Amino acid sequence: MFTGIVTDVGRVRSIERRGDTRIEIATAYDTSGVAIGASIACGGACMTVIETGPGWFAVDVSDESLSRTSIGTWAVQVEVNLERSLRLGDEMGGHIVTGHVDGLASLEAIDAVGDSHRIQVLAPEGLEGLVAEKGSVALDGVSLTVNRVDGRRFWINLIPHTWAHTTFRNRRVGDVLNMEVDPLARYVARLLETNPASGGR
Repeated sequence: MFTGIVTDVGRVRSIERRGDTRIEIATAYDTSGVAIGASIACGGACMTVIETGPGWFAVDVSDESLSRTSIGTWAVQVEVNLERSLRLGDEMGGHIVTGHVDGLASLEAIDAVGDSHRIQVLAPEGLEGLVAEKGSVALDGVSLTVNRVDGRRFWINLIPHTWAHTTFRNRRVGDVLNMEVDPLARYVARLLETNPASGGR
């Protein structure tokens, strides 16, 4: 479990395609304190650490993850938002993020507004009903507040700190973003789907 507060921007240092795809990521984390089997959110996708070295860690990425996330588009030197898993007693600065990507959203526009940047995002089909104005969404592992919603499109304001300390600073119109809706929204939608008349038992 994560909070969507990025604590490092790592960089892909190698990709080895075999049965699964092995990816090594350079990081500022003290990897001597990262256990084998630990979970790290990489671009918003929860990955299991399989090996570490000074200033880097490695993960195995399955075909399922490659097909459902933007990881399949990564190349050596690509920057990646990183967050270590939540520990009891940690500050909940964002919202509950599971690291299970729901789909790929499209970045349709980036506009400078004062010192901030406003982005326009197109949600994947089927997820539009799970995004609410003033609700939370995770994009590439970053916990963000939705400013406005219109069908599948929604808008988010990125303050200067978020812009400077995440991979959004390198994003371009047309890029795809790993999108995870608020888990609470997912469960409420499922409840209403199974009990449409009463909204629950």
